[in-house]
Amino acid sequence: MVKVLGIDEAGRGPVIGPMIIAGVMIKDGKEAMLGAVKDSKLLKHKQRIILDKKIKNIAAYEIIQIPPEEIDETLLSDSLNLNWLEAHKQAEIINKLKPDVAIIDCPSPNLKAFESYLRKLLKNKKTELIVEHKADVNYPVCSAASILAKVKREEEMDKIKKIYGNTGPGYSSNKITQKFVKENWEKYPEIFRKTWATFKNHQKMKNQKKLVDY
Repeated sequence: MVKVLGIDEAGRGPVIGPMIIAGVMIKDGKEAMLGAVKDSKLLKHKQRIILDKKIKNIAAYEIIQIPPEEIDETLLSDSLNLNWLEAHKQAEIINKLKPDVAIIDCPSPNLKAFESYLRKLLKNKKTELIVEHKADVNYPVCSAASILAKVKREEEMDKIKKIYGNTGPGYSSNKITQKFVKENWEKYPEIFRKTWATFKNHQKMKNQKKLVDY
């Protein structure tokens, strides 16, 4: 029986908290067992929680958490970018779960280049790769991975809120997050992605004020 793995991420864009990459593997033809899965963004929180438990009970899975510090190091390096970082984490999941087929929700606009880069990282070169945009919408196993990633991201944000206060969802477009960043960017640097413009703008404003003082 062919083992099919779906991989997706959550939290690629936020200025606060980790990015999560999840993989869910199930035997081909058994996708119905995953339940009414769909792209996690199209589900309510309670639905995601229920499906998260169901998926974990019936499928093999792996979840990788990428902290803000690692994301910043990647973006400041000469050899990596956020897409390649995702590829490395996806390869970790593929190499561990050993699927026959891996379906990737591709973060890069260049599907062929991304697939080529990812394949070089695989231990088993015979693994079939399906690299597409919107795979989390089109393939139930990728939808399942999307749900696991989103639930884990929400769990990590809840932990951050308990320690640091109401951060909002962590996205720069959110007014609560904007307020939190403005008031706390210097106090709690460990939870922020410092390479994000939202964070860097506050640094820039502070440095400009210092120059004015002279």
